[in-house]
Amino acid sequence: MYSEKVMDHFQNPRNVGEIENASGVGTVGNAKCGDIMRMYLDIDENGVIRDCKFKTFGCGAAVATSSMATELVIGKTIQEALQVTNKAVMEALDGLPPVKVHCSLLAEEAIHAALWDYAQKHGIKIEGLQKPVSDISEHEEAEDEEY
Repeated sequence: MYSEKVMDHFQNPRNVGEIENASGVGTVGNAKCGDIMRMYLDIDENGVIRDCKFKTFGCGAAVATSSMATELVIGKTIQEALQVTNKAVMEALDGLPPVKVHCSLLAEEAIHAALWDYAQKHGIKIEGLQKPVSDISEHEEAEDEEY
């Protein structure tokens, strides 16, 4: 069962679209479920995210987590955006069913991928940011093996 917030962000997603000449663009997917998420960031000269847009091909939970993730990073610094975790996205949406938790991981990784692209374009290193994977199912398999 989905929360009212998940349904609202699915039916009325915020910040859908592309940013022309974006500061950073990140695309991630999940080969197991077929979801693909692309996040666009517009970052000003002070390292503050002025705008964030997304395009997502996937289920309702993938659209909702994309939408919420954009709201969570707009107005934040790069370092603050880096702290937006899948758990923060889920909490902001009042939870997700266990089978949809991977959608919140996609949102977190899409933010990281866009920040990575920004860092590459500007020749900078963002403290705490690791090179993102393009397929999050690789992470899930590694986590499955740990347990």
